[in-house]
Amino acid sequence: MTVDRPQPRLWVTLWLWVIGALLAIWASLLWSAWYTGHHEANEVTDGQLVAIARMWRAAAPGANQATAPPIEGDRPRAYVQEVAVLRWVNGQLHTDTHGLADALNLRQPPPPGFGERRVVASPGAGPERWRLYAEGDQDRVAVLMDNDHRVDLGRDMALHLARPALLVLPVVALLLGWAIRRGLRPLDHLSHDVAALDVVAGDRLGREHAYREFSTTVQAINSLVDRLQQQARREREFANDVAHELRTPLAALALQASAAQRDPSPERLAELEHEALRAGGILSQLLDLARAQRVEGPPETDLVQVASALVAEQAPAAYAGGHELSLQAPEAEVRVHAPPMLVELALRNLIANALRHTPADTQVVVEVWQRGREVGVSVSDDGQRPGAPVPATNGGGLGLGLRLVQRMAEQWGGGLHRDTGEPPMTTRFTLHWPLVGSGQPLRLD
Repeated sequence: MTVDRPQPRLWVTLWLWVIGALLAIWASLLWSAWYTGHHEANEVTDGQLVAIARMWRAAAPGANQATAPPIEGDRPRAYVQEVAVLRWVNGQLHTDTHGLADALNLRQPPPPGFGERRVVASPGAGPERWRLYAEGDQDRVAVLMDNDHRVDLGRDMALHLARPALLVLPVVALLLGWAIRRGLRPLDHLSHDVAALDVVAGDRLGREHAYREFSTTVQAINSLVDRLQQQARREREFANDVAHELRTPLAALALQASAAQRDPSPERLAELEHEALRAGGILSQLLDLARAQRVEGPPETDLVQVASALVAEQAPAAYAGGHELSLQAPEAEVRVHAPPMLVELALRNLIANALRHTPADTQVVVEVWQRGREVGVSVSDDGQRPGAPVPATNGGGLGLGLRLVQRMAEQWGGGLHRDTGEPPMTTRFTLHWPLVGSGQPLRLD
C-alpha cells in the first residue's frame, strides 16, 4: 500500500530559501569582519612599531642599556600591545629592554624595515614569532612585538564586528517568516474561494482577488468555470436525449411483452424483438462513446485513411440497400488533432445513418477536405425530398446517433454542422476541426 507524501507548504519553502540566503550573507559578513579585523590589526601594530622606533631615537639618543620585565602572555585587554626595543650604536648593542637579543640572535643590528623573528622561549615550548621593525644607520633602533598578540588583537576586533550579525540573524529570520506568511495570505484566501466555488450554480471569482499578481490566475479560473458550465450543460442535454430515446423503445418493449403474454403470435414476438434491438442499439452507441472517451494513443488522425477504410467496410451494406457509396479525398494526408478511434466512431455513425435513413437509389458521398485553416469530412446524400426543411444541428429530432457524433467532435475542439450541401445533394453532415499546427484545440473532458 502506497502512502501519499504530504505536500510541502509554500511559505515554509520560501522561508527556508530566505534563511539559506541569510546564512550565506552572514558567512560573507563574518569572513569580511575577520579579514577586516586582522588587516586593521596589522595596520595598527605596524604603525605603532614605526612610531615607537622614531620616538626612541628622538628621545634617548645617549641612554644606557636597560632591562624590563618580560612581556606577559596573558593580558587583560587585546588592545594593550607591549613592545620590546633594541638599539645599536655604531654596530654595538646599546639597549635591550627585555633581554631578547640573545634569544632572537640580534647581537648585530638587523637590516632596516619590517621582518620576522622566531625563537623557542623554553624547552618544550612552541616557537614564538616576533614582528620587527628597524630603522637608522649608525644609530639603529629595532622595535619588536609578539605576533600572537597581533593575532589576538585581530580576533578581538573580528569578534566585535561579527557579534551584531549573530544577534540580528534570528530577529531577521523571524521577521522574514512573518512577512512571508503575511504576504501569502491573499493566496490562501484565493485558494479557499476557489474551493468554495459552485461550478454548477455558475459561481465566479470576484474582483476582490484582482491583484496584479493574481489577475491572470483569476481570469484563467473564471474561464475554466465557464468551460465547465458549458460542458455540464452539454452533459445535461445529452442525458435528456438519452432518456428521451430510451423511454420510447423501453415503453414499447413493455407493451409488446405484455401483449405477447396474452397472444404469443410470431408478429408479437417480432415486434418485441425489434424494440429490444432498438434499445440495445442505443446502449451500444453509449458504450461506443464511453470507449472513445477512454481511448489512449497518438492524438492525430489521417482523415483520408479513416474515410477510405470505412467506405470499403460499408460498401457491401450500401450495395445491398441499393445505395451508391463513393469517396472524394485528396491524395495527400489530411491530419486532424483527435484520436483515430473517436474519428472512426463518429464517421461510421454518419455513414450508417445516411445508409439507414435514405431510400434506395440514393447517392451517399463521403468527402475529405481542407480549406484554409480548417479540415473535415462530410457525408452527403440526395435522399431528402426537395424543398423539405433542414433542422438545425443543435435542435431536436437529431436522434441519439447524431448527438453522439456531435459529442465526439466537440470533445477534441471540433464540431458537427448540417446543411443542404451542394446540388444534387439535399443533406450534408460535416465534421470539422482546426488545422493541425494552427493552434491545438483544447480537449473538453
